[in-house]
Amino acid sequence: MNGQPSLALHLESFFRERLMQQRNATPATIAAYRDALRMLVLFASERTGKKTSALTIDDLDHLEREGGNCVHTRNSRLTAIRSFFHHVSTRDPASLGVAQRVFSIPIKKSDLSNPLYLSRVELDLLINAPNMCSRCGRRDRVLLLFLARTGTRISEALGVDASDLLLDGARSHVTLHGKGRKQRVIPLSCDLVRAIDDLLRENGIGRHEAVPVFAGVHGERLMRFGATHIVRRAAEAASLQMPELTRKEISPHVFRHSLAMMLLQSGVDLLTIQAWLGHAQVATTHRYAAADVEMMRRGLDMAAVQGVASHRFRPKDAVLSLLENL
Repeated sequence: MNGQPSLALHLESFFRERLMQQRNATPATIAAYRDALRMLVLFASERTGKKTSALTIDDLDHLEREGGNCVHTRNSRLTAIRSFFHHVSTRDPASLGVAQRVFSIPIKKSDLSNPLYLSRVELDLLINAPNMCSRCGRRDRVLLLFLARTGTRISEALGVDASDLLLDGARSHVTLHGKGRKQRVIPLSCDLVRAIDDLLRENGIGRHEAVPVFAGVHGERLMRFGATHIVRRAAEAASLQMPELTRKEISPHVFRHSLAMMLLQSGVDLLTIQAWLGHAQVATTHRYAAADVEMMRRGLDMAAVQGVASHRFRPKDAVLSLLENL
């Protein structure tokens, strides 16, 4: 191993010392960094033919590659990798050369394209795609319904415990733990309340227990990779009934965009949508208004901007009339 500390030691110190102790990072940040570095380790293991436990920092050289991800996802993962290499370079000066090559990988500019969102029919097809005859299928349906009705980030949804829920008719709501340890409370629809209640009963979970609502087969909290797979599997099943879905890149975040558009089209103001989604700035929420051409068209009609042709000017004087007709 060329006298280098193993990659595992660097990873352990990065998460335990750097993120948890020094930065006091939120569970969502830790989960995002974990997923990015997990992909990096698996890629390096596949490329070098080494077991993950035998990898060193040198095995992570020449990292940049195209993975079929959007610019935002690619930049988020690169941020996590850069943070890890900052930590490594302070602990292991011999790795500084590799770290500098990582730091030289540029952040790509995004084009701020309009958010992709689904219609109500498309959402219903996705929500009802899981196999309700299996326990996992019933859990998957509740997760999809939760994403569609609440518009939460996937990390927020997976972080929900039964103790974060109030299932009490019209007062039903969920307390979400968002970015930067910010909490927000959003209402739950009647169909979602029934679905969650059924899921908790099936899994023997009390309403006030600090137990994950969305868990794996062994009761462990569902991970982002698992949730993404659930969404993709539902999209594949739904596309059998609606083939045009195959042309859309459906991810967990699409449910968030879709709810935002539904709220906006229903007349909910931008400030309320901003609070609902947990956006730090209303400018982020404004993207949805800019994406809805039909709503703009209705605004044009309401403003009575009809574009009626004006009467043509007709000169009264004979000389002016002559000049007009030249």
